[in-house]
Amino acid sequence: METLAFLHSYGARVLVAFAVLLGLWGAYHYFRNQRVSGGFRSTYLIMAAITPVQGLLGLWALLAGGDPRAGLLHMVYGAFATLFLPGAYIYAHQGNARREALVLAGASWIVVIAFLRGISTG
Repeated sequence: METLAFLHSYGARVLVAFAVLLGLWGAYHYFRNQRVSGGFRSTYLIMAAITPVQGLLGLWALLAGGDPRAGLLHMVYGAFATLFLPGAYIYAHQGNARREALVLAGASWIVVIAFLRGISTG
């Protein structure tokens, strides 16, 4: 149980670092009036894929007897990030290159807030 809780906590901090990195990287592309690179897109998709894994670790820790005092709000932030990241990625492809950089960088900053709020509730 302690191992699962540790992995969930560590994963949350990794996701915050990922999101901050992507927020800065996307903002750089936006202000330089550049198209986001394939590396940026793939890193964004890695973050979007790791987010539900993080949620599954938390659910596994809870089912293994973890303390549910974090409650529903903690889970809402995780569910939001899990749904928001792919949605923003799909939405970003419907415009020009600069708009894509803005949407993906903005989505990264928004999930930084969601991840930090999730950490603070648990």
